Amino acid sequence: MPKDTYFNLAEDKRKRVIDAAIEEFSTHSYHKARITAIAENAGIAKGSFYQYFKDKKDLFKHIIDLTVDKKLEYINQDMMKNIKNHGFFQLLQETYLSGVRFAKDNPRLLAIGVKLTNNKDLQREVWGDQQDKTLSFYKQLLEVGITKGELESDIDIELVSRLLSGLNYSLIDIVYKDGKIDLDGLVNEKGIVDKMISFIENGIKKNNNE
Repeated sequence: MPKDTYFNLAEDKRKRVIDAAIEEFSTHSYHKARITAIAENAGIAKGSFYQYFKDKKDLFKHIIDLTVDKKLEYINQDMMKNIKNHGFFQLLQETYLSGVRFAKDNPRLLAIGVKLTNNKDLQREVWGDQQDKTLSFYKQLLEVGITKGELESDIDIELVSRLLSGLNYSLIDIVYKDGKIDLDGLVNEKGIVDKMISFIENGIKKNNNE
């Protein structure tokens, strides 16, 4: 969490710091990212950095926090537009597709996310801080499905929300190839998102009625 001195900065200065940090973390691994470069590109003294953040990890966690908030806001806007007109599984599909659109619109944030998935120890620590936000979103979505009568009323919302959240993160691992994420492979005809929704809705049990 940034120090109070950071939040007391003028908005344009905070934005410079964040933009410099996003640039550095998106083009370098976490361990190779340099506070000196961030401070220089933000137009602040290196000593000032430590007045705003405890260390590099503190800044990195703040970037991830901002990213998650921005992504959830992005997805929520799409979901709210469709919540009255679509069923649960359509809304869930739209959730994943909104995440793809967010990634396309924010390539530097996507790059940071990809690098984070390659650092499992850091990933566990950082995502642990964000888990409650993500789970809250999926719980809300599940409650919509129950209210609409599309899901069993006695499902374990806590368990299912964790499973859906885990599937979301697994998408990155599935489509990550040669240092890049194949976003088109997520959404093209018979793409991974469609296959995942089909799995969630129908499971893997053989349908004897076919």
